[in-house]
Amino acid sequence: MFPRCLILLCACLPSASAWGQVLSAGVAEVDITPPIGNRMAGYFDERISTGTHDPLHAKALVLRQGRTEVALVFSDLIGLSLNVTTNARARAAVQTGIPVANIMISATHCHTGPLFDDVRGYYFHRKALAATGADEHQTIEYPAWLIGRFVRVIADAQANLRPAQLLVGTAPLEGIAFNRRYWMKDGSVHFNPGQLNPNILRPAGPTDPVAGILLVRAPWAQMPFAGVTIFGLHSDTVGGTLYSADYECYLEQTLQQAFGSNYLSAWGLGPSGDINHINVKKREPVSGFSVSERIGRALGEAILAAWPNLELLARPSLAVRHKTLRIPLQKPTSVQLAAAHALIGRLADTNLDFYARVATVKTLDLEQRGRFLPMEVQAFRFDADTALVCLPGEIFAELGLTIKKISPFKRTFVMTVCNDRPSYVPTPGTGELLVKASLDLLKRLR
Repeated sequence: MFPRCLILLCACLPSASAWGQVLSAGVAEVDITPPIGNRMAGYFDERISTGTHDPLHAKALVLRQGRTEVALVFSDLIGLSLNVTTNARARAAVQTGIPVANIMISATHCHTGPLFDDVRGYYFHRKALAATGADEHQTIEYPAWLIGRFVRVIADAQANLRPAQLLVGTAPLEGIAFNRRYWMKDGSVHFNPGQLNPNILRPAGPTDPVAGILLVRAPWAQMPFAGVTIFGLHSDTVGGTLYSADYECYLEQTLQQAFGSNYLSAWGLGPSGDINHINVKKREPVSGFSVSERIGRALGEAILAAWPNLELLARPSLAVRHKTLRIPLQKPTSVQLAAAHALIGRLADTNLDFYARVATVKTLDLEQRGRFLPMEVQAFRFDADTALVCLPGEIFAELGLTIKKISPFKRTFVMTVCNDRPSYVPTPGTGELLVKASLDLLKRLR
């Protein structure tokens, strides 16, 4: 049964005369790499950055057709907070005239970026201040700085608008993404049970072995100048203490070798809350830049193989709709809160059970968020056959597959970690609500 929720609806559709009008596109990117020595996101202990392997970026694609204008932003971050995206979207709307509902800001979910607007970061920051009166690992107010960078990249992309064409399609990608939850022989479900574990019975959920592709080119050109790749695979192949965009860095390098060094490669994370790159059926390295490069280049080669067969959108019809759901959250008990506050200082303790660390962070996050959570769903129409759904949080693969299967569009791409990252969204309850909201928007766009 679905929990009760309040749904707010807004429609931003073009007039009938917008069909067939000239489409314009503009792209831009800005560096969002924090200072060396600041804290990193991705795991439970306090990780301090020691350098930069490849810079972190925010990349924007602005599309305009008639009176309809949209901005899609892709950032090399583990996630986003409503604090950042609400303020960035509002400021960008004032500066550019693009409606807030037509602006989407996503994260690639890379685990080698900065820690910000997070209960772990708040704890480490307060601890440093209490000890010395200063925090050498938080040298800038990153959220405030990031808001400004998002506004700038949207405005820069809008300033670069020019007539454009869109090419869309898909590419099969077998053998690099695996469901990381498994049924075991004893009837339990384990998360990352280990390579060649003899007790593994079968995966506990599906994968989506298909990448979505959207390329942008000038009408007189063969080569694209920008593109978006959407695929469901956790961006956590590197580890360590160097800032990095993870495998997207190598995806971009592969595409730039074919399309030119100025090609802008944006990465959209598909539903992958339960998906990673670890193949439990064989023994092989699972972390490091060599692993990241192997995956990124495989993605790039799949895109290049599909490129000649992509479909040109001859009659683009840009439109947007969105809904905001008010989702009731769990209320931690006083016992759970007391335990979480007692354990927060032991996150780096290897003797502390992994699931105890998960429960600690989850409980303190729920305490901070309150009783209800706004979750916004956006749907973008590119033409009569092609749409993009953008969801907050880390969505399980099954939910994305359901949206794609039932969607009234011939091609439906699904992105996650958009505008907020409240946590994982599995199949029951909230996940079903997000699917229903997505399908409602898609039907209205048709």
